[in-house]
Order: sequence, then C-alpha cells, then structure tokens
Amino acid sequence: MSLSEHSLQALSWRKLYLSRAKLKATSRTSALLSGFAMVAMVEVQLERDYVYPSGLLIVFSVCTTILVAVHLFALMISTCILPNLEAVSNVHNLNSVKESPHERMHRHIELAWAFSTVIGTFLFLVEVVLLCWVKFLPLKKQEQVTPPKEEDINAGVAAAGASTLIMVPCAIIFIVFAVHFYRSLVSHKTDRQFQELEELSNITRLQSQLDRAEAPNMQSAPGLFP
Repeated sequence: MSLSEHSLQALSWRKLYLSRAKLKATSRTSALLSGFAMVAMVEVQLERDYVYPSGLLIVFSVCTTILVAVHLFALMISTCILPNLEAVSNVHNLNSVKESPHERMHRHIELAWAFSTVIGTFLFLVEVVLLCWVKFLPLKKQEQVTPPKEEDINAGVAAAGASTLIMVPCAIIFIVFAVHFYRSLVSHKTDRQFQELEELSNITRLQSQLDRAEAPNMQSAPGLFP
C-alpha cells in the first residue's frame, strides 16, 4: 500500500469515528429532551377555574409538538445509521471502512446533528418559558384585608415574566455561541482539509520522484548480467 492510499484510509477512518460520535450524542440528547418535553406536556396541570389565553395554549402545544417531532426525527436518523457504523468500526480491517455508509449519508448525519443540538435545544429553551407561563399565570393573589391596588401585578404574571427575562438573554447567548461554535468548527475542518491536501500532494510528489529515481536503475539492471 502506498503512502497516499494509507493517508486516504486514515482520513476515512477519522471521518467514520467522527460520524459515529455525532450520532451517539444525537441519540442521547434527542431521547432525553423529547422525553422531558412529553413529561412536561402530560404533567402540566391546567386550572379549570382560570380562562387561559388561547394563543398561549396554542403556542405551547405547537412548540411541544415541533420539539418532540424534531428530536424524534434526529433520533430516527441516528438509530438507522449508527448500527451500520458500529458494525464497521468493530472490524479490525483497514479496508472495511469502504463498507461504511458514513460518506454517502454524510448529509443525513449532519442534519440529525443540527436538529438535535441547534434546533431542538433552542425549542427546549422556548418550551421552558412557555411552561412557566402556563404554570404560573393562573396564580391569584390571596385576599387581603385591604383591597389590592390596581397597579399591583399578579404573582403568576410576575413569575412567568421573570422566567422570560432570564431566558431571553440565555437564548441570545445560545444563538451567538452556536453560530461562533459552528463557524469555528467549519474553519477548523477547512484548515485541516487544506493541510491534508498539502500532505497528500507532498506524498504524491515524493513518490513520483522515487519512481523516476528507480526507473534508470531498473533499466540498467539487465546489463549487469551477461
């Protein structure tokens, strides 16, 4: 096996292990967050005596449904592809990497990774805010001896508003961090690919020089024997 072929196989194995790690993280994260969303949807207690804003209930229901659907879609992709990668990675044969579908299913793996880590996590943050509004909005002030003032704010609205104020900067920081992280990751991959291309070109150039140097020796070899 030449040096260039060995480098290409090493690159393929590195991509295989990276794809497998992404699918494992996707399956764990999606199963965990989708389970939390379903528990929140089932366990939330709606007050029968309180008239909820219809928009709040609709947004809460839609956000929960989309959150579960996104994570289940990512979980389905990881569940379908991961066993094939595990089967190839457990075989101690350098040529077995060609049997892995990680190159052909690269877009699906990246889609599941984005759904689980970016879209699904952001929807989970929105789910927390909506759950706080649904939970705390029906709270009424206890009756007091003196009638409450009109400018006094409802305790449930205050609790839900506080959670919203806390979550908004967290969501902004999450978006900024996600963009910065993925830009850094893409730049790292680009730089790494350029380095690997340079290494392959240097190896190819060195191999061609060795072949040219061996060619005259092979031509002069028959003359040594009468």
